[in-house]
Amino acid sequence: MRAGLDPSLIVRNLPHCRRHAAAWDWRIWARPQQLAPPGDWSTWLITGGRGSGKTRAGAEWVRAQVEGDVPDAPGPSRRIALIGETADQARDVMVLGESGLLAVTPPDRRPVFHVSRRHLLWPNGAEAHLFSASDPESLRGPQFDAAWCDELAKWRRAQEAWDMLQFGLRLGGLPRAVVTTTPRANPCLIALMQDPATVLTRMPTRDNAAHLAPSFLKQVTARYAGLDIGRQELEGELLEETPGAFWSRALISGVRIDSAPPLSRVIVAVDPPVTARKGSDACGIVVAGVTGTPEDSGSFAVVLADWSVQGVPPQAWAARAVAAYRFHKADRLVAEVNQGGDMVEAVIRQIDPDIPFRAVRATRGKAVRAEPVAALYEQNRIKHLASVARPLARLEDQMCAFAPGIFRGDTKSPDRVDALVWAITDLMLTHRPDPRMRIL
Repeated sequence: MRAGLDPSLIVRNLPHCRRHAAAWDWRIWARPQQLAPPGDWSTWLITGGRGSGKTRAGAEWVRAQVEGDVPDAPGPSRRIALIGETADQARDVMVLGESGLLAVTPPDRRPVFHVSRRHLLWPNGAEAHLFSASDPESLRGPQFDAAWCDELAKWRRAQEAWDMLQFGLRLGGLPRAVVTTTPRANPCLIALMQDPATVLTRMPTRDNAAHLAPSFLKQVTARYAGLDIGRQELEGELLEETPGAFWSRALISGVRIDSAPPLSRVIVAVDPPVTARKGSDACGIVVAGVTGTPEDSGSFAVVLADWSVQGVPPQAWAARAVAAYRFHKADRLVAEVNQGGDMVEAVIRQIDPDIPFRAVRATRGKAVRAEPVAALYEQNRIKHLASVARPLARLEDQMCAFAPGIFRGDTKSPDRVDALVWAITDLMLTHRPDPRMRIL
């Protein structure tokens, strides 16, 4: 529903003769994100979590395309393509589902569904045909002025089906498509998100809380918030990986633990930025600890928290690093000094003159320094604490975006990963001399 408005109150205050029509008026009941955006877009892409209301938004958009002012009046579109992952899912979700076309359409405008023909026919003559994305060739030949594609990220032959649809969207003055999907790292979906003709709307599950069982939202949030599956299935985020990355999401998912074991040492590692301007690199601040000693083959490190901060002056990131040191009762603060030299230690000691401090200087590139740390992950000697209070999501995103010679993250530099590498190096690798880095 729209912010600041109570649809039920609006309907109650309408004359009796208009109340029935208002119950079917989507403009009253929809949240702003569920209404079609303005402009001459070609594709409206709705990515959302489970139960976020994206299917309802797709069905209501189709209604708006086919319906006129009265049941027999024509709407903007006459020929619609309804495409699901399979023909059964197109039928069961897009047509017969609780938020499907038959359920959201008032009786006097409701189309007749010819199941065997996979065909919908409205009273005004508009029609829709159901298609399976698993059979892209079925889209060769028919032509449309609008289309609704559901769960495109799950389509096994997504690019083929999408390409065939584009050749068929050739009727009317402005043929358009709406895509409703929970995002996955599907190349077709990624290309669609990057297309300038696409308008993107995101719908997290929590936005539709008024229409979900409270126990459901509470339970799934408690269990999955901050995890990759929660970010994808609840927040509607697209989680990508760079080909050849040092770390994969599958690997990271396998090293998460719910609670930290007793730790013999805890380190706060800092990767200071060159500048504090808006849009500059973040100051990477990562906290990690180790069980036992590095020489003990059974010991392992635990990444406890990511305190990184962006766009703040040195005094601010230094204060945050010291706060992380105190909060986690750390044993030492480690900071890279390639960029700031003695200034790095000086600004930290302005906050806490007595803090145990170690300066480190890199003599080789970031990727080379990351290799031995990545090897420890593969040996299952590093864990990630799955904390809802201070999740590691952005650090893990950078890890999966970082490959030799390539970084495809949402920042210019893998600053959080750099801090992680320094922390793990200090905890697990400093007992073995490494020519690629020098400890001052």
